[in-house]
Amino acid sequence: MEHANDITLTVNGTRVSRRVPARQHLVDFLRDELGLTGSHIGCEHGVCGACTVRVNGEIVRGCLMLAVQADGCTVDTIEGLSDAKELEALQKAFHERNALQCGFCTPGMLMAALDLTKKNTKVTREEIRAHISGNYCRCTGYQAIVDAIEEVVNGQG
Repeated sequence: MEHANDITLTVNGTRVSRRVPARQHLVDFLRDELGLTGSHIGCEHGVCGACTVRVNGEIVRGCLMLAVQADGCTVDTIEGLSDAKELEALQKAFHERNALQCGFCTPGMLMAALDLTKKNTKVTREEIRAHISGNYCRCTGYQAIVDAIEEVVNGQG
């Protein structure tokens, strides 16, 4: 039997305690143990960004962090940020600009975009592209995504 650890963390404002396998990734814990399926599992190597969540205020790849590493942390997922209306402006801009197609990358993309809105006031399109470069989208070609983020971050539209 694999070694297990007890962890306690706050997920989307709710304190959670569980016994988890030592090698369980944070994204698997969120999806399988808590039913928070908004963070997707894509590459499982930290390359695609589909599993992006916020841990103690910083975005991380949920497939690269173990659940035991999140012990004592505050974790925010797309579900919690959406419920708190933290993503409302970005969601609206993504919808209006058709910055989504299949939707698989959208939660991670929104998490990365939200991080950018909190760090800067005015940004260039190149800075937006650089900031979201760790989040792959195979459908849109990024133009509409960059348009939507630029609208929110730079107060355009």
